Amino acid sequence: MRVMAFDYGTKRIGIAVTDPLQIIATGLDNIHPNSIIEFLKKYLQTEQVERFIVGEPKQMDNTPSQSAVHVKGFVNLLKKTFPEIPIEMVDERFTSKMASATIAQSGMNKKNRQNKELVDTISAVILLQSWMGTRF
Repeated sequence: MRVMAFDYGTKRIGIAVTDPLQIIATGLDNIHPNSIIEFLKKYLQTEQVERFIVGEPKQMDNTPSQSAVHVKGFVNLLKKTFPEIPIEMVDERFTSKMASATIAQSGMNKKNRQNKELVDTISAVILLQSWMGTRF
C-alpha cells in the first residue's frame, strides 16, 4: 500500500505519494484546502493508502509555528473523514527552502523556479522522503 504526505498551506496543499512498495516518493498534485477531501475520496477509490504523513510546522526553538493551528484543523478533518488511516506528523522545518534549492539546481527556467505550487509539491516529496528515511 501507498503512503501519502501533505505539505499543508491555507492556499494549497502539496501532496506526494509513494509507490505501492514504498520505495519511491513522487509528487502527486496541489489541491486547494476546500477540495482536499473530495480529491482524497476519489483517489482512495482506486488506490490503497496505508498512512498519511503531515508536515508539522515548527519554529527554530521547536515550538509550534503560527500555521500549526491550521495544520491541526486539517489533521482533525483527516481523522474524522478517514478514521481507518493512521496519521503521523513530520517536522517540516526547511522543507520549502530545500524544495526551492532542488528546483534551482534542476536547471528549470526562472518562471518554473518561482512556481509556488511546484515548491509545495516538492516539499511534500521531501516530507515523505524524510519519513521513509526514519523507518529503517
